[in-house]
Amino acid sequence: MPSVMTVTGPIEPAQLGATYAHEHLLAAPPDWSPDQEDQDFNMLSFDTAVKELGLFKLAGGGAIVEMSSPDYNRRPEGLRDLATQTSVHIIMTTGLHKDVFSHPFTARATTDELAERFSREVTQGVAESGVRAGIIKAATSLNTITSGEEKVLRAAARAHLATGAPISTHTQNGTMGLEQLDIFQAEGVDLTRVALGHVDRKLEYEYHKAMLDRGAYLIYDQISKEKYVADRERVSLLIQLIAEGYGRQIMLAGDFGRASYWTSYGGGPGLTYILWRFVPWLIADGMPREMAEAMLVDNPATFFAF
Repeated sequence: MPSVMTVTGPIEPAQLGATYAHEHLLAAPPDWSPDQEDQDFNMLSFDTAVKELGLFKLAGGGAIVEMSSPDYNRRPEGLRDLATQTSVHIIMTTGLHKDVFSHPFTARATTDELAERFSREVTQGVAESGVRAGIIKAATSLNTITSGEEKVLRAAARAHLATGAPISTHTQNGTMGLEQLDIFQAEGVDLTRVALGHVDRKLEYEYHKAMLDRGAYLIYDQISKEKYVADRERVSLLIQLIAEGYGRQIMLAGDFGRASYWTSYGGGPGLTYILWRFVPWLIADGMPREMAEAMLVDNPATFFAF
C-alpha cells in the first residue's frame, strides 16, 4: 500500500490534509553562496517556525513539503522536532539545488554516487538522524542546465527508479521545464512522478500546457509574489487550465524562503495567505470548490505517495 514518507515516519496519504507542495521552514544559503550575506534568507529560528506553523494549522493546513536540500542548510532533526511539536506533517527532501549551491557536491561525485546517496536518504535516513526523505529534488539555472545540474537530474531519476520516491524540481524563473522532462524521460522516468516548481514565474499558457500534456505536475508556488507576476494572472490561468481538464496535475505553495515573507518574522503575507485569501479568490472567480480542494488535498496525496 503506498504511503507518504514524513520526517516522523510513513503515513497514509489521506492523513496529509491541505498541503503546500514547496516551502522552506528551516533554511539558509550555504557559506559559499553570495546569498549568504543577505540576512533575509536566514530562516533558522526554530521558535519562529513553530509560531508560523501554528498559524498555518489554524488556517486549516495539514502538511508542508520542505524543499531545503543538503546544500541549502537542510535540518533533518529540526524538521522532525517541528513536526512533533506542531503536529504538522513535514516531508523532507533529498537531492540538490541549482549549481550556485550544489557545485561543491557535484564536482566531487559521479552521477551514480549522487543517486546512491539520494536513495539511501529515502530508504535509510540522513546519517545518524534516521530522518528519511520523502521527495527527491533537482534544479536548473536560468535558461541553462549546467553539467553539475545534469548530473543531479540524472541522479534524481535513478534514485526515483530505485526507491519510488517522487521528484520535485526547481526551475529558475520557470525556465527549462521541458528540458528537465527530456532528461527524466531519457532516464526512464514516468513523468507523472515529476513535479516542476516555480513555473508560475513564467506564466505562459502554451508552455504550461506542453508540460502538463507530458504528464508532469506543475506547482504554482510563487503565489503572492506580485513583484514577479500578479496573482490575478495566476488565478486566470489556473481557472483556464482546470476548465480544460488539467486540475489533477496542479499543486499550490508559496515558496516563502525569505524571513520577510512570514508574519512570524514581522513580514508577510505568511503561510495563511493561500488558504485564507488565494483559494477563496479562486472560488469567487469561478473555480469549482472541489477542484480548489484537489490542488491542495487530493493531488498532493496522490503525488507524494509511493
